[in-house]
Amino acid sequence: MKPPGRVAVIGVGILGACVGWNLARRGAEVVLVDAGRPGEGVTDWSFSWVNASNKTVRRTYFDLNVAGMAAHRELATAIGPDTWWYPGGGHLRWTDDPVTQARFLETAELLADWGYRVEVSTGAEVRRGLEPALALPDEVPVLLYPDEAWVHGRRLVGRLVGQAVAAGAELRSGTEVRDLVAEADGSVRTVALSDGSGLDVDAVVNAAGPSASRIAELVGRHLPMRREPGVVTRIDCDPVPVHRAMHAPHIEIRPDGDGSMVLHSREVDALIDTGEEDPAELARLLHASVRQVVPALTDSRIARTRVAFRPIPADGFPSVGAVPSVPGYYEAVSHSGITLGPVLGRLLAAEILDGKRDELLADFRPERFSR
Repeated sequence: MKPPGRVAVIGVGILGACVGWNLARRGAEVVLVDAGRPGEGVTDWSFSWVNASNKTVRRTYFDLNVAGMAAHRELATAIGPDTWWYPGGGHLRWTDDPVTQARFLETAELLADWGYRVEVSTGAEVRRGLEPALALPDEVPVLLYPDEAWVHGRRLVGRLVGQAVAAGAELRSGTEVRDLVAEADGSVRTVALSDGSGLDVDAVVNAAGPSASRIAELVGRHLPMRREPGVVTRIDCDPVPVHRAMHAPHIEIRPDGDGSMVLHSREVDALIDTGEEDPAELARLLHASVRQVVPALTDSRIARTRVAFRPIPADGFPSVGAVPSVPGYYEAVSHSGITLGPVLGRLLAAEILDGKRDELLADFRPERFSR
């Protein structure tokens, strides 16, 4: 077992916070570096839905997300679940398009074959037993994934960072990474920061989210990323009329705590690259859609809106682990960081400190992007 050394974690969203917390609790000397404030970037502007039902494109990716769901439950026991962890309600999905409906039911059957819990109800049954505020047809099939949840990402990051700092980690927020300086053998040993200081390190973790490709370039590495902007709107409403995350026709909805809700839509995201980029107009479209599904939100108010770029490697799958050509350099870059953060944080910390790579990460090696 390698003795813990000094590790710089670049980016303190959900992935960076999970990596840093796991390293710090195992005795490593950790420096958390973020250009902004922890948890207030993409993590705070994510739909934050903990799931594996939307991850069936590859069985190994599905299995990793199932492990992520289990890791959330373990993390809630370790650090306390209050303010950030919202299990129990599950997740609802339905559509008004017959072709899409058939695809959803086919996916549900596949998931059931894989041992993933799913229940099929009608709209009428959902209104009677789960969500009386919804406007949906009586006979429409509605899928319930009872083991899924949602997370308040910013609060989770705050909890993890607070505990990491209490365990001895150092936080450098509001500080950009200017350069990664390598020794003659190519290993990263110094992190140059925008405040003029430098960190001498034994390892660097690139968890910089949408900026991950820029950080990779500092060590001469090509990390191709997708350009996928997404818009999320928060609305104020009191009381909150729904109790769980859901994918309704044309709109994604979930509670957000404190008399607010989160709205997202891939259909509205598609307008960003067509020139309809005014966040206020995008927010109005989301607000109009949610009022069709939840009429009780007629008097709700748009509170905040942000367009953010999702940190998605080019093939859509995580890039996690060591890069053999750059000793001391590791990546933790992934879409679905909310679901995957706790499991990737644990597995990557073990790889850094023990030199062992878990089989769950076999398909997600960074070197698949080597030129």
